[in-house]
Amino acid sequence: MQSRLNVHLITHTPDPEKVIAGAAKLCYSPKGIEGTMEQSDVEKNRKFVQMLVNMGHESPLEHISFTFGIEGVSRSLTHQLVRHRIGASYSQKSQRYVEEKSFEYIIPPEIEKRPGAKEKYLEAMEMSGKYYEEITEALYRDYVKQYMEKGESEKNAQKTAKKKAIEDARFVLPNACETKIIVTMNARALLHFFNHRCCNRAQWEIQELAIEMLKQVKQIAPTVFDKGGPKCLENPCPEGSMTCGEITAVRNRFSEL
Repeated sequence: MQSRLNVHLITHTPDPEKVIAGAAKLCYSPKGIEGTMEQSDVEKNRKFVQMLVNMGHESPLEHISFTFGIEGVSRSLTHQLVRHRIGASYSQKSQRYVEEKSFEYIIPPEIEKRPGAKEKYLEAMEMSGKYYEEITEALYRDYVKQYMEKGESEKNAQKTAKKKAIEDARFVLPNACETKIIVTMNARALLHFFNHRCCNRAQWEIQELAIEMLKQVKQIAPTVFDKGGPKCLENPCPEGSMTCGEITAVRNRFSEL
């Protein structure tokens, strides 16, 4: 069964721009923390945060974080996503503990629009699911027998056997298999993520995810993420000869987010 991207901003640091401004001002203020944080003028905080962003003084941005619930993505995407390690935390649906019977999957757009390729793709998904279930069942039967011979009760043997069976059967599952993941990143880590994954040269699925995440955080902290996106928004493309060659179109697209 085909699945679609769904991104939900679960929670975030309250008054994010106030927190950033207060943290940064503390470095230069004779006041205590409480006095510094009480400076809650919204417009002054906005301008101060804008100055920090323009200067590239990013360490205060680490004090605010955003937590996303992400569904309808492939394990191919999450293999890329978890490479963003600094300032990020992940909790993902486990294929060791959760059986993937009748699993959902992602269809790449280029395959979707080509009937011949799509037919083969769907066939591959169906066969993967079929073999997964057959391998799970074969392992399960053997494990139940094995554990009961060791003196386990039938109930305990069945429970342990199921886990052992699916942790090995999962090896036959495709990268297209749908997964769910909760992601928390601080603002500095998010800006780095957007720099790399909003780029036209990023893989299509993680680019789609990154752009959706950027849209959502911009609603919460517009000043922090005003320049969020690929590196070419402010400077020449850093990819050199590998550039997509569409810098004007990219800049126009992100100016409308």
